[in-house]
Amino acid sequence: MYLHSPIFLPILTPAVPLTALSTSLLGLIICYSGHTEFTDHNYIKHVVPWVDIQKLERTSNVFLTHTIRITTHNKERDFSMFLNLDEVFKIMEQLADVTLRRLLDNEVFDLDPDLQEPSQITKRDLEARAQKEFFRAFFRLPRKEKLHAVVSCSLWTPFSRCHTVGRMFTSDSYICFASKEDGCCNVVLPLREVVSIEKTENTSLLPNPIIVSIRSKVAFQFIELKDRDNLVESLLMRLKKAHANQPVRYDTSGNEDMTSPVFHSTSMRDDHKFGDLEMVSSQHSEESEKEKSPLLNPEALIAIFQQSGSQSLDSRMSREQIKISLWNDHFAEYGRTVCMFRTEKIRKLVAMGIPESLRGKLWLLFSDAVTDLASHPGYYGNLVEESMGKCCLVTEEIERDLHRSLPEHPAFQNETGIAALRRVLTAYAHRNPKIGYCQSMNILTSVLLLYAKEEEAFWLLVAVCERMLPDYFNHRVIGAQVDQSVFEELIKERLPELAEHMNDLSALASISLSWFLTLFLSIMPLESAVNVVDCFFYDGIKAIFQLGLAVLEANAEDLCSSKDDGQALMILSRFLDHIKNEESPGPAGGSHHAFFSDDQEPYPVTDIADLIRDAYEKFGDQSVEQIEHLRCKHRIRVLQGHEDTTKQNVLRVVTPEVSILPEDLEELYDLFKREHMMSCYWEQPSPAVQRHDPSRPYAEQYRIDQQQFANLFKLVSPWTCGAHTEILAERTFRLLDDNMDHLIEFKGFVSCLDIMYNGEMNEKIKLLYRLHIPPALTENDRDSQSPLRNPLLSTSRPLVFGTSHGDVTDYQKQLKQMMKDLAKEKDKMEKELPKMSQREFIQFCKTLYSMFHEDPEENHLYQAIATVTTLLLQIGEVGQCSSSSGSFSQEAAEDLQAPAPSPDQDLVFADPGSTPQDSRAFPEEAGRGDWTVSLEHILASLLTEQSLVNFFEKPLEIKSKLENAKISQYSLKTFEMSRHSQPELKLGNL
Repeated sequence: MYLHSPIFLPILTPAVPLTALSTSLLGLIICYSGHTEFTDHNYIKHVVPWVDIQKLERTSNVFLTHTIRITTHNKERDFSMFLNLDEVFKIMEQLADVTLRRLLDNEVFDLDPDLQEPSQITKRDLEARAQKEFFRAFFRLPRKEKLHAVVSCSLWTPFSRCHTVGRMFTSDSYICFASKEDGCCNVVLPLREVVSIEKTENTSLLPNPIIVSIRSKVAFQFIELKDRDNLVESLLMRLKKAHANQPVRYDTSGNEDMTSPVFHSTSMRDDHKFGDLEMVSSQHSEESEKEKSPLLNPEALIAIFQQSGSQSLDSRMSREQIKISLWNDHFAEYGRTVCMFRTEKIRKLVAMGIPESLRGKLWLLFSDAVTDLASHPGYYGNLVEESMGKCCLVTEEIERDLHRSLPEHPAFQNETGIAALRRVLTAYAHRNPKIGYCQSMNILTSVLLLYAKEEEAFWLLVAVCERMLPDYFNHRVIGAQVDQSVFEELIKERLPELAEHMNDLSALASISLSWFLTLFLSIMPLESAVNVVDCFFYDGIKAIFQLGLAVLEANAEDLCSSKDDGQALMILSRFLDHIKNEESPGPAGGSHHAFFSDDQEPYPVTDIADLIRDAYEKFGDQSVEQIEHLRCKHRIRVLQGHEDTTKQNVLRVVTPEVSILPEDLEELYDLFKREHMMSCYWEQPSPAVQRHDPSRPYAEQYRIDQQQFANLFKLVSPWTCGAHTEILAERTFRLLDDNMDHLIEFKGFVSCLDIMYNGEMNEKIKLLYRLHIPPALTENDRDSQSPLRNPLLSTSRPLVFGTSHGDVTDYQKQLKQMMKDLAKEKDKMEKELPKMSQREFIQFCKTLYSMFHEDPEENHLYQAIATVTTLLLQIGEVGQCSSSSGSFSQEAAEDLQAPAPSPDQDLVFADPGSTPQDSRAFPEEAGRGDWTVSLEHILASLLTEQSLVNFFEKPLEIKSKLENAKISQYSLKTFEMSRHSQPELKLGNL
């Protein structure tokens, strides 16, 4: 089934029968029956483009219990009576997400290859994409990781002494397992950790088993695998490729506590040991010496800058030793490498707080940054060498924030810590210029440097920015805003009483923005906040959502009695400032908001362990799949909010400079944006066209090329000239493209239209004049060679014309007076524009002639333009004579005394079939000087004819054009789609 073909469904709105619904990447194409009886093929088609949709939701009311509501900028539409509402709504959500992210969020969104061609997207493609998104989010893997297969199976779990039912996910570089019961058991096996993949004997007890062995001498047994042979074959092929790209060698000399092979990485400054996993340098001695250069910190900063203890330090250290003992017991049973079994038991250990001696190492394992670290030997060192010493806007921003990063910690009161922070942030900005540097990255990186070595901290930062918090750290922080919107919905769902009291939940969402951007590090004492970071590295963003809800619930009573947002902010800030970590081995952190602590009675202290435990118990049932679904839903609203902001900023700049009404200007902006979207998506764009770039200034985010401009020009321009309209559009585009990049912005487009609709006559004539001289008119203009189908332009006829009453009017005196007046004003007027040659003047005349076609005063206008054209031809002749020889002047004088023609010969644009009777019809051919007229000549001549003045000064209405354009813009596109589409299968079982 191709999704751009109609999906015939028995759908009904309360008012109108809906006979077909086509969901496509263009939008929803909805077909209503034009009559309720005695009709089979009379349909009314309505298109709702995805870029206009602001919300998709399932609703119900008294009359219809299950409906889909589509909300656009100014309208809501409800549809109901689906055969399979769940399936239809799922497809609509997937299409909306794909399309809006592609069109509005392509700053960070890379479309899957299978979705590149809109006309070939199937339902299967969308389902595959949704599964890939879930896979990457659930296991927090790189975006580039491609999912190859999802297979139902069972995994032997030695800690429970049974097989656990679940699904195996295989990708380019990973084999992953997720149990059917959420949180029961998950496993991540990087292929570079895998030693072998083997099929074993198929028995009734162990059907279709395979054994996956890893370097730490641990084997994972999977059974009940369908199509086992093909699965193993593909896995072995990718395993071979992974080992070829990243060779690994073994060392049998470990210390007595290590039982597994040694995993070597050239990226380490010294030995890295993660329990069973030990990484040592495999480079030659010279390279090893270079790597051990004192440039990079060889250990975590907290080991260098130990803070002074407190009276209870001994008791805290004893609790720390107990935690370490618990973790060692867990490692012995569940594994201690990146391939460990991840169960509910390890989640409970994490919630208690990871021991400081293990914190950095476990962060690396939980985030799988350890794989990136081992896979890129020497990468960080090279980045540091390349990036240090360079000065740009990003490095200036980094320098400003260096001393604002954990200023209370001694590690960042010292140049050692500041220098390490500078290197990591600068190296990352060099690695990922799309993100560069964003505020709050400095706080996060500071904490990473405290508990991890410098290079490890860099790869942890990569994991957070590119996998665990996607789209958070970019130009528009879309990801953070989406999660704020999700958090708002979770408040309504899980804390209804608080939501009912707070009229505007967006205020709470705004307050909580720093919770998400800094993982509570900026608003909670450091020794408490690091426990939150522990949970984040194990559970991802889910940990922040549930902790945020726990904080609000703990303060719900006070928040409900708060009078305004300021008081609510004070309540939450004071609560968070008094969250302590009684088990931290370091001293208690200072107050972030001391000015809130002036009360006579001490504020009650909350233990971070208790708060995290409450968060897991009360709000920990939210699954990754549910969060991803909510993100998909709210991304539409957030992206459309950004689009509205862009629109308002552009209109605010443009509105004071034009006379078009604001509501009409808004419609023009929508048409301009829509043309860009449709052409970029449904046509092969020109090389100059770039997709929507939200990182650019507001006015430059949407730009159109020549063909897109021509489409819009034909829809909304008042200067329609029949077949000549497209040529005029091309010249207008060249005129507006002043920087020669083959793209124009909305401001230039509207400024041109404003002159056409609201300009004075002299402004309109000046615009027309500029459209017929370079750069608008070019030598290779497709209409310049035979502009009037070989017309006869006679510059030798006298300025005498027969009127409709048979009278004869002599314009020679008028010409002489005009020339005198122009000569007097010559020095006073600023010469902004070059004079027009005869070839250019011919084009100018043709445009005017075409503009008058089908006008109610067509005949009068033709007569008037014939008069003015001949007058201007004589003016050009006079100017030519003044610069030519005396003999030519004599010829011109004789021409002026020639007898008057008959009325039948008055047309300036003579019969194409006639032949010139005088070689002097074209001055250039007669060897005369250059024939030219100026803008002043043309304007003065046009003013002599009242019908022409009336034509250019009559008021023009843009609203009717806009209404028609809104309909025509999509109907033309859908017509082209239906004309070029091939026979396709229909989805009939929804």
